[in-house]
Amino acid sequence: MKWKGRRESSNVEDRRGMGSKTLVGGGIGGIVILLLVTLLGGNPSDLLNSMMNAPESGTNAPYEESAQEKELSQFVSVVLADTEDVWTDVFKKEGLTYKKPTLVLYSGSVDSACGTAGSAVGPFYCPGDQKLYIDLSFYEELKQKFKAPGDFAMAYVIAHEVGHHVQTLLGTTEKEMPNRQQVSQNEYNKYSVRLELQADYLAGVWASHAKDMNLLEKGDLEEALNAANAVGDDNIQKKAQGYAVPESFTHGTSEQRKRWFNKGFQSGTIEGGDTFSAKNL
Repeated sequence: MKWKGRRESSNVEDRRGMGSKTLVGGGIGGIVILLLVTLLGGNPSDLLNSMMNAPESGTNAPYEESAQEKELSQFVSVVLADTEDVWTDVFKKEGLTYKKPTLVLYSGSVDSACGTAGSAVGPFYCPGDQKLYIDLSFYEELKQKFKAPGDFAMAYVIAHEVGHHVQTLLGTTEKEMPNRQQVSQNEYNKYSVRLELQADYLAGVWASHAKDMNLLEKGDLEEALNAANAVGDDNIQKKAQGYAVPESFTHGTSEQRKRWFNKGFQSGTIEGGDTFSAKNL
């Protein structure tokens, strides 16, 4: 992706080195973030482990970033700026106003309006404060653990979380997601999959506009599709336990995630991304 020397977003909050100010996983906050991680982008078991191992309080010591971290923080800031430009334009054409989210960089653990989380949960979006949260160490995890290298693989991850912000602004999340207390876990998981696949579609819409702006380089689309494939529920579960349990899926299969991202990429518009009405995901 062509990103060096380009505009960086001013909506980045750097909390690296600060840690969390509350007991990780304590009380309602821990429960809320657990549910949201399940819904919006992570493995609950990883979260529980991170809650047990993350520090209980942060320090105010200055965070010293490596040269690689500095470059990566600049990269995610440029990607965020691109999403701001694209979604501001898309919303304007729909007669709407796009409210830009804040991206929070953290290390180890972080407090959000949804509770406290450790880096093991991976990048996530909190609708309560309309912020994206990411520990940049996830980039290495994406390359090593998920075998999805490349800067556009990381761009896909950021665009997916921004997709959840778009859903919040459009009222999709509130409108489509059922009350957790009124449906079974399996039924709730089905809605969660549709929410996640729509966020993949919206990430594809952003990538389509990035292509039109001549920002993509050879192999970028393949990097994004490879990342979408790597984080499919079936792929993750098979690697973790040797088999997949479809009724427990919360994000969709590898094939579904690739397909919906590609649909958004081919379309370039928010129309066509209604996963909640789709008969075939």
